[in-house]
Amino acid sequence: MNIAYVINGLNGGGAAFPMIQLLGLMRELGHEAKVLALSLQDGKAAERLESAGIPFEVLGGRPGAVFAPAARLFRRLRADRPDLVWTSLTQGTLYGQLAGRLLDIPVVSWQHNDHLKPGNLALLRRTRSLTSRWIADSDAVRAFAQRELGVAADRIDVWAPFVADPDAPVSRPWTGPGRLRLGTLGRLHPNKQHAVLLHALARARDLDANVFSGLELHIAGDGPQQTMLEDLASTLGLSERVVFAGFVPPRPFLAGLHGYVQTSWKEGFCIAAHEAMQAALAVVATRVGQPAHSIRPGATGWLCEVGDVEAIAQAMLALARDPASAAAMGRQARADVLERYSRERFRRTGEHLVERIARDVAARRRRPDGRPAVAPPPAES
Repeated sequence: MNIAYVINGLNGGGAAFPMIQLLGLMRELGHEAKVLALSLQDGKAAERLESAGIPFEVLGGRPGAVFAPAARLFRRLRADRPDLVWTSLTQGTLYGQLAGRLLDIPVVSWQHNDHLKPGNLALLRRTRSLTSRWIADSDAVRAFAQRELGVAADRIDVWAPFVADPDAPVSRPWTGPGRLRLGTLGRLHPNKQHAVLLHALARARDLDANVFSGLELHIAGDGPQQTMLEDLASTLGLSERVVFAGFVPPRPFLAGLHGYVQTSWKEGFCIAAHEAMQAALAVVATRVGQPAHSIRPGATGWLCEVGDVEAIAQAMLALARDPASAAAMGRQARADVLERYSRERFRRTGEHLVERIARDVAARRRRPDGRPAVAPPPAES
């Protein structure tokens, strides 16, 4: 197949970064793929695509543009006539679905999150039948797509966009002296709830000043909330305890921590939390997305409700009070991730899925009326 991979932008985040592995496998299987980004966004995924030799094109211009990237996508797809449009993220999916319908090109769509804005949810519910097959990045997202989007069970598969690496660097247990380093990794965006994390750290100080005195929080990533978060850390009296590390390579950063915290209010697979588990870190996370399924409370970390400052503070203190137990949790977390997300499983799942899609595309071509070999579910009335 010749695949047009349509995505919102080339951000350095969980939807764009895994394209290297996903598209790499498609190419290994003999398919060609080109990434069509509606906008550049922060552009941090572009260098990775270039290094991997994966062609890409940025269609948009100024942030927030709607009609220009849509028109450019339609023109590009009309010129290239790919066999398949594979979409990622809501805007990319909506534009890809409509272009695919107008140009009679089948569409496959990722769903990456267990939550959608009300407007996006309403739109995707109405357009869901324009996608012939949905791909969820986790069991949690599959359940969301079936429940909230109304995607039929036989129209959605799970393919985790993560390959665990047994050679990834591993954190060392804290033995002192010096501060025990907690950390988090991700864009400084409201979804990640870094403000909740800072309030939880301040609450930990109130609950146990002695343990707090040995803590340090490292926040890796950049984004629109950086200035606000720096100001909040200062207001809360945490400036000496919080390090804003900026955009950094994730693996060395994680290997330098003793515990990991993920306070998101919504997630899909959440690669950062799984990278932390791979680095042998016990994880404190909110009960959203795949982390709610991957983290085993008491065995590999702690799960807290979204926005629960008290519970997050208590979990961080529990981790810091017994670093030996936290290190044991981290070792078990690493074992879990290496077993569940091995390269062999990633390839086996992807090969089965991509080849089945290729057969459907080939069967569609052979039909004299050009309709899909298997009719999509009816559109919502």
